[in-house]
Amino acid sequence: MIFKNQQEFIKKLESLGELKRISVEVDPELEITEITDRVSKDGGPALFFENVKGSPFPLFINGFGSYKRMEMALNCSSFDDIAARIENHLKIKPPENIKDKIKTLFLLKEIAGYTPKKVKRGPCQERVLESDGSLLDMLPILTTWPNDGGPFITLPIVITKDPENNIQNVGMYRMHKYDNKTTGMHWQYNKDGARHFDKYKNQGKRMDVAVALGGTPAVTYSATAPLPPDIGEFMFAGFINKRPVELVKAKTVDLFVPAESDFILEGYVDPDEARIEGPFGDHTGFYSPADRYPVFHVTCITCRKDAVYPTTIVGKPPMEDCFMAKATEKIFLPLIKMLVPEVVDMELPMEGVFHNCALISIDKQFPGQAKKVINILWGLGQISSTKFIAVFDKDIDLTDSATVVWKLLNNVDPKRDLLISEGPLDALDHSAPYPNFGGKMGIDATRKTVEEGMGRSWPEEISMTDEIKQKVEKRWKEYGF
Repeated sequence: MIFKNQQEFIKKLESLGELKRISVEVDPELEITEITDRVSKDGGPALFFENVKGSPFPLFINGFGSYKRMEMALNCSSFDDIAARIENHLKIKPPENIKDKIKTLFLLKEIAGYTPKKVKRGPCQERVLESDGSLLDMLPILTTWPNDGGPFITLPIVITKDPENNIQNVGMYRMHKYDNKTTGMHWQYNKDGARHFDKYKNQGKRMDVAVALGGTPAVTYSATAPLPPDIGEFMFAGFINKRPVELVKAKTVDLFVPAESDFILEGYVDPDEARIEGPFGDHTGFYSPADRYPVFHVTCITCRKDAVYPTTIVGKPPMEDCFMAKATEKIFLPLIKMLVPEVVDMELPMEGVFHNCALISIDKQFPGQAKKVINILWGLGQISSTKFIAVFDKDIDLTDSATVVWKLLNNVDPKRDLLISEGPLDALDHSAPYPNFGGKMGIDATRKTVEEGMGRSWPEEISMTDEIKQKVEKRWKEYGF
């Protein structure tokens, strides 16, 4: 089912027993976090808080907090389905015959159908809240952990525009609420939002910003996706939903926003203004420190008549964001394979919160290939900030943690197989000696050859014959099991 908006998604989750309503009053300061953390750690349902203290709006959380709900949100039965569609488009080649021409024509027509569609009005503007009234104070913004610097908007779809080419970008950056009309804007140095901000700063201009909350789940997910620079997030959401995202012109800023959003926060960022943002209990399970970031001024909020405030909490994994990241891991594997063809599979363990560790399997064909792959990945997009990369042979199931650890401990000679380097790290890595920079380790856990310094024959791995396996399988009940 393709969900046009958040309301359809909530309704479907409830019909399948995937959502629990909570009618008693709950406090957005810490209480909702404790409830949600217990539920998410136990593999529980999405939660719909009908009565949030101090706010007229209900709150929706943990909607993406399982593989099933994440697959529902992305309109697929498996993340591999979307990956296969991406791979199919990546393999477009110049047509050689009439059959190829027809196939290419249909693929190009399909791609064109994902282009966002501009409309004159949308549900997100059914209500308009002006700047002289209650703005951010109306929203049930959570204070998630005891030492947080304040309440944080944690699921914002932040929309900015490049001042040079007028191309919009969408990202997800947490927003520390300071008061009724201002928040921090936590875009890190390597994000497109920060890149746009730097351009406005160099031009001495104020920067228009719009923040969407809710709407179709595909748009929320796309704001987190590590897309190539020339692929728009709204277009990617259209690709996921197999129909274009409708956009409407914002009321007070020169930006187009998703028409089906629950809320739109309109405003600006002044390039000469910064303020302390944080600390914040982050998805690493530790507090990220306070630092100076730009300030977002809210000038107007628009919303649906039936608006529901969407949010998430992060902390010690696994939590809701882990399932969003698992989708990314599988969906974007074809792009990595296109750039590094020997890669067979990739697993980003939840415990490594997706930037600390990557397990890679390859089709090894020559000596040193594992180290080649490690170096390529350290220079490739967001995965370049990965602290540990371990490479295995293709005949391993990377999701089988027992086998992974067994191979890691038995196949690796520390002197020969470790690759120590340094370079950019994720901004949330608190172990690094400097912000965004520190040491890295690559581990070659593949079978070794003489050319790789193996001075003796690599042993044969124990394995039973297929004949005996089949025999025992057939007679298993005879044995009394």
